[in-house]
Amino acid sequence: MKRVVIGLSGGVDSSVAAYLLKEQGYDVVGLFMRNWHDTTGTLSGDCPWYDDQMFAESVARKLDIPFHYTDLSAQYREKVVDYMFSEYGKGRTPNPDVLCNREIKFDVFLKEALALGADYVATGHYCRKETLSGPDGKEVYRLLAGTDPGKDQSYFLCQLSQEQLKYALFPIGDMLKSEVREVAAREKLATAKRKDSQGICFVGKVDLPVFLQQKLRSVKGDIIEIPDDWDGYYDHGPDDEADFRAETLEWAVKYSRPYVYDPSDGVKVGEHGGAHFYTIGQRKGLNVGGKPEPLFVIATDVERNILYVGQGQSHLGLYRNGIYIRPEEIHWIREDLAMKPGESRRFSFRIRYRQPLQTGILFVNHDGAYILFDDPQRGITAGQFAAWYDGEELVGSGVING
Repeated sequence: MKRVVIGLSGGVDSSVAAYLLKEQGYDVVGLFMRNWHDTTGTLSGDCPWYDDQMFAESVARKLDIPFHYTDLSAQYREKVVDYMFSEYGKGRTPNPDVLCNREIKFDVFLKEALALGADYVATGHYCRKETLSGPDGKEVYRLLAGTDPGKDQSYFLCQLSQEQLKYALFPIGDMLKSEVREVAAREKLATAKRKDSQGICFVGKVDLPVFLQQKLRSVKGDIIEIPDDWDGYYDHGPDDEADFRAETLEWAVKYSRPYVYDPSDGVKVGEHGGAHFYTIGQRKGLNVGGKPEPLFVIATDVERNILYVGQGQSHLGLYRNGIYIRPEEIHWIREDLAMKPGESRRFSFRIRYRQPLQTGILFVNHDGAYILFDDPQRGITAGQFAAWYDGEELVGSGVING
């Protein structure tokens, strides 16, 4: 009998995943991991870890499966939280959930599971895995989107490797969330009506500036408003529609350059407490009123501690057609489908969780990868992950450089 160690988080998804695995005849073991102790900046009452553990233990008792506990907080701080501080300090906005899956759930946690005799590790992610036989007889693993379009979590796994996928099982990937709730209620699992967790993976909802001030200082700086007709916007696009439709690497490179502003390009409209506390597209926390339309962050300059903002949802500074990814930050889940320098290929793309897939072209060159979108994308943010899909399969990803 194959042994599966499942990460029991205290939520309904992992609970039902554990139930399904047992029904399928696996030797199921529940493992709860505590990854965070510090409550600095954490909003009170947001799923404290001891409640999570209590619910996880209750589900394990109900299912009559062994239950284990492990504390991975030191590794989580080193591999995820310290990375967050470093990225915010550089003016980039990281995605801790993607890092948590790559560095914790399918690395440190996986090793803990293997020590318990696991053949597989399971999670409650809404995604699917398919196994193919390669030309050399070696197994190849496909990471597929979850069946529930509103809950598909494949994006969060966009940095996994073939070696990590080899051990992974996603029991609820072909279910709708409503079906998961129904199973939990029918089986009288304690988590049946429990709300989904939100916020930073294993930390919860936080007051981000307070949380980041553990490592990053609050320093006053200027908020500069950039007009919608700033000349620089026209240097990033094609000379005419025919040029854009040429869909060449040249235009991909041109579109991928981030906008670079100077204080002289606009007017000062207020002050902020630290440019590294803000991200592209942010509206809340600017505390600047009296404008015909709301202000949105369109760029941050952490070197000079300046925030650049623009008025309205349609401000040109919020939209771009291209993304650049450094060579060392390109990742292929399907290594057999990896592109060589000089190649280009059409994919569907996602630059944030729950964003509808966007069409475009991926160009790979010796100096990195460039994505040229068919339509302008709002809020392209350095530090986030761009993932590319071929149909329902997530093929690769990369860190957005600018």
